[in-house]
Amino acid sequence: MGAGAVATSGENSGYAHLIDPNRKWYKNRRLVALNAWILLLLITSSTNGYDGSMMNGLQSIDHWRLYFGDPKGGKLGLFNAIQNIGSLAAYPFAPYVSDGVGRKASIFFGATIIPFGMFIGARFLIGFGLTFAASAAPLLVTELAYPTQRATLTSTYNSLWYSGAIIAAWTTFGSFKIQNTWSWRLPSAIQGLPAVIQVALIWFAPESPRWLVSKGRNEQALKTLAYYHADGNDQDPLVQYEYNEIKAAIDLDRTVAEKVGWKTLVATPGNRRRMRIIIAIAFFSQWSGNGLVSYYLNEVFKTIGITNGTHQLLINAYPPDVELGLGPYSASSLVEKIGRRILFISSTIGMIAFFTMQTICSAMYAKNGNNAAAYAVIAAIFLFFASYDLAYTPLIVTYTVEILPYQIRAKGFYVNPIALKKLGWKYYIVYIAWLTFELVFVYFFVIETKNRTLEETAVIFDGPENVDALAGVATNAVDEKGSDISIHEEKEKV
Repeated sequence: MGAGAVATSGENSGYAHLIDPNRKWYKNRRLVALNAWILLLLITSSTNGYDGSMMNGLQSIDHWRLYFGDPKGGKLGLFNAIQNIGSLAAYPFAPYVSDGVGRKASIFFGATIIPFGMFIGARFLIGFGLTFAASAAPLLVTELAYPTQRATLTSTYNSLWYSGAIIAAWTTFGSFKIQNTWSWRLPSAIQGLPAVIQVALIWFAPESPRWLVSKGRNEQALKTLAYYHADGNDQDPLVQYEYNEIKAAIDLDRTVAEKVGWKTLVATPGNRRRMRIIIAIAFFSQWSGNGLVSYYLNEVFKTIGITNGTHQLLINAYPPDVELGLGPYSASSLVEKIGRRILFISSTIGMIAFFTMQTICSAMYAKNGNNAAAYAVIAAIFLFFASYDLAYTPLIVTYTVEILPYQIRAKGFYVNPIALKKLGWKYYIVYIAWLTFELVFVYFFVIETKNRTLEETAVIFDGPENVDALAGVATNAVDEKGSDISIHEEKEKV
């Protein structure tokens, strides 16, 4: 595939003429209710953000270091990796639970596990349970959302990482002065609150129409689409289009699965292209240098002479506050306007620039103890994450919604603190070289998918003719029902 790998624009997507441009979601109580349920699903991501920021904060708390014997190097890596080891243990089972018993059941099961256990055991259980919840929640968000809001809401899923990080950072800062083990037990306990909320409410949320169709519960799927997307009108042209496109896509999936099975993943050029991008983006999201600061910020501080616990906790709190407003949410709103490719390329260029800045300034401090260079390292960290948040925070779910990159993350967590302790700022050079490779990859291989339905996005890798065929099935079904009336005429009828 050559440079500028762009799919057809999607501006004439099959459902576009069925959307009323004057219909505002915040003026429709059912869309407001739907987005409230989606918010319940989005908080799954905040648990992950909370964990990284909490672990950074705990490393500055004396009672935590005393209780666990001041973990360093490989031991510290194991403390951070244990949650992701739990995720790895759940990874083979989570997709089957989500597809077998439903998205809601998978979220409920995972959320039930998260709040239990003691510190190290709890971190394993959090990782185990979070995999079930995190494998189902973004799917349910994507499959429930109103078509014009799907990309933004799905992109917001990973962006809520920072809401959890902010709560954790300021909680550990507040508990820093507690002169007993509650200085670290309190922030650890708070991590389970999102799961408690989900356990209490998830069964009241709607189930995925796509999952319902896959289980033969077509009538319930149609009612769900109609209730939330068309005020209960199951003959609405948009609802009929979505419903018939879902049925056509699932029938196609079943046909392919019967003929090919698991080797479908690599059996066709389109699927090999999918797997190449999916694996690369998942790997890039964890190995772009972000893991160093997300879990080992204190070790980075030590390389530039910042050893005061209060100062460490304050700096730990500020980046999520700034990035929450400037990075992922802004990028989430741009997904459908400027597209995935531009965001990925811009994000990677920014990461290279600011990680290089961090490396140079760290080297300057190591050489002559220049305080200005140390402050510049902190600024570079802010700017690096602002660049990362342009694409990798919002789009890792949107662009590769079926990917759960925890299996990569566990290895990265264990290696980083050891290498950072041994090599100091020189370890950053490894990431600069890797980021350069990432830029080359995203430029040549990332395909644009904006302004597409979920089904169209899924088949776009097999060629535009497949997208047109799928859209044709849905459009023909709408026409057969006599629903090809303009939106304004339909409104007059109602």
